[in-house]
Amino acid sequence: MTERYARQTVLPEVGAAGQARLAGATVLVVGAGGLGCAVLSYLAAAGVGQLVIVDHDRVEESNLHRQPLYRMSDLGRPKVEAAQAALVGLNPAVRVLTHAVRLTPANAGALVAAADVVIDAADSFAVTYVLSDACRAAVRPLVSASVVGLAGYVGVFCGAAPSYRAVFPDMPRAAGSCAESGVLGTAVGTLGALQAHLALALLLNWEPAVSGRLLSIDFRTLHLGGFSFAGAAEPEGAPLAFIAPAAVEARDVVIDLRSLAEAPVSPFAGALRLEVQALEQRQVTLPDAPRIVLCCRSGLRAWRAARALQGQGHANLALIALGE
Repeated sequence: MTERYARQTVLPEVGAAGQARLAGATVLVVGAGGLGCAVLSYLAAAGVGQLVIVDHDRVEESNLHRQPLYRMSDLGRPKVEAAQAALVGLNPAVRVLTHAVRLTPANAGALVAAADVVIDAADSFAVTYVLSDACRAAVRPLVSASVVGLAGYVGVFCGAAPSYRAVFPDMPRAAGSCAESGVLGTAVGTLGALQAHLALALLLNWEPAVSGRLLSIDFRTLHLGGFSFAGAAEPEGAPLAFIAPAAVEARDVVIDLRSLAEAPVSPFAGALRLEVQALEQRQVTLPDAPRIVLCCRSGLRAWRAARALQGQGHANLALIALGE
């Protein structure tokens, strides 16, 4: 036992056995932005033995007000690379593995299965659903959080608890982003710190368990809310699942819901270019196909379109979030 961890190992909830458990644990952190910086800093400081970071972005100056792992000298550098250097400097005993890629349905399963706890810090609805599906399949706990403006939430899903889909069976019709709605660094840092706290509680097997609970915070009014969803039922029927672009088959009908101004060229040859409203208002007759694949940037429009098509009798549907 080192002096580094003396102030936490003196806690009966941690102790020498708990510290050893942390040292032997692997935590997957998807997203190295505002949430991820706080999560990674506190987990590394607490002595979690292995951190696996997944993020495809590079450090930009607009990140620095809420992502304190990075410095001006890191501008333009891959976030995973800059985060790894900062974390090793903080605690050389922690092993930091990095993947400078997007989290996708193609790589999520293996990454999740290799972790003891999974942290969703990507602030992307598509990523959250992909992680929830992978965590449910692998029976891994998922600590997910989101914050926009001055409000946010954090919850512990999957593992021994219901999935994210059980609590949020539908995506919102639209969602704000940090760039559009703004975000305060202290708000996102607080939610990220709570994610780290919940991850430690899971690794240390605290009772009562933190799984199946959600906490919401309004940082403007200082109102705290939350509820238990331990008894939530999983949605019936086949889920609207996200797939990787490489999983598209030649016989699929692919509908690219992005405008030509947004994306002049679709990555799918022969894709139909339609607006989601055209599908919702039944303005289009679709060709027969074993499966319809709907794609857009974030996944929100694809979800809306899929719900509309389900209501029109289409059953075999898949979604793709193409990202920026």
